[in-house]
Amino acid sequence: MRVASLCLILHSLLLGQSRQAELEQQRRKHADQLSPEITSKAEDLVRRIDGKFLARINYGYNGLGVKAGGLVNGGGFAIGPQYLRDDFRNGAIGIYAAAQVSTRSYEKAEAALYFPKLFDGRVAFDLRGGYRNYASLPYYGPGPDSPKTRANYRLEDTAFDGTVTLSPLRFVKLGTAAGLFNTNVGPGKDNRFVSAERVFTPSQSPGIDQQTNFYRYGGFGQFDYRDDSFGPRSGGNYVVQYNRYDDRRRDKYNFNAIDVDLQQYVSLFNKSRVLALRAHSRLTDRAAGQNVPFYLQPVLGGSDDLRGFRPFRFTGNNSFVMNGEYRWAIFSGLDGALFVDAGKVFDRRGQLNFRDLEASTGFGLRFNARNQTFVRVDVGFSHEGFQVWFKFGDIFAQRPLGTSSSQPIF
Repeated sequence: MRVASLCLILHSLLLGQSRQAELEQQRRKHADQLSPEITSKAEDLVRRIDGKFLARINYGYNGLGVKAGGLVNGGGFAIGPQYLRDDFRNGAIGIYAAAQVSTRSYEKAEAALYFPKLFDGRVAFDLRGGYRNYASLPYYGPGPDSPKTRANYRLEDTAFDGTVTLSPLRFVKLGTAAGLFNTNVGPGKDNRFVSAERVFTPSQSPGIDQQTNFYRYGGFGQFDYRDDSFGPRSGGNYVVQYNRYDDRRRDKYNFNAIDVDLQQYVSLFNKSRVLALRAHSRLTDRAAGQNVPFYLQPVLGGSDDLRGFRPFRFTGNNSFVMNGEYRWAIFSGLDGALFVDAGKVFDRRGQLNFRDLEASTGFGLRFNARNQTFVRVDVGFSHEGFQVWFKFGDIFAQRPLGTSSSQPIF
């Protein structure tokens, strides 16, 4: 019996070694048959841009780099120096500064000092300042039935704002902000179009004949559970902001503004495809005898909302817009997109509904780096024609929370 048992054990060991040798032989044979991944020249180009060129531009040397794009719709291509450091005191202090000039002679400068990790990361504080000089912004007049004939005006402003943000719970941010906003509106510099003050009266476009400055203050709340705030493929981001503008020179342009921005991302096919949905509304309110200056009224049209219409095509006291995008991966670093936009401006808040919406449809490309869209190309169609947009950044990119980004024309 002992001899028989010993024979069985030896037989099992020999079979196991034989099976292991057979598996190893199959593995080697399979490895010999493998060939390197073959990628297209286009994909190789995008990967090189993602990994080297873009990183050098964004991060520069010791924080000093180049800022490209990000200017107002229709402002032309903008570029200039940028300084960005968020690693002082192990990330407890950040500094940002940038200045840009566009191909249309638009000017923009901004700076920020921020403290993101106060009280064990529960509190953040930042100070921001900015200057803009936009020489010829489009203006078509007030209301949803404004004509397609374009006028233009100059907008120059300076802003200083401070923001305190609390993070009491995961996904939740609450905060308050206050600041100064000084404006200067004048004749448009583009001789191809009539200057706005020659066409529209102060009763039609409040503030077109007068300069004023503002105190502004307010609060905000955010619930953000996106899987990646730079390149979300699932989750949602819901923001509500209230801001008060007090006219400190003329006491004629005092008003309240409420912004609601709701974003939802639905991942499909193991996150290789994404359905991105957004609804945004800006509502204003003012007392009797007060007005919202036309350059602070909500606007629609352009690369960020109604993409089949020209920039700032519609202006009104209130706005409502919805966007839907279906995105899919073409290859690593490049996504395709099909989109639908619908929205309107309106005079009274009671007109917030789904009637009489302007609509546009289209398609686009999204070039990605580190899951973040750094360049997008969109082609939008509407009953007024079509528009082609080449923009830096994602269409749903969020502005900083608080008063520093509360003006519609940013």
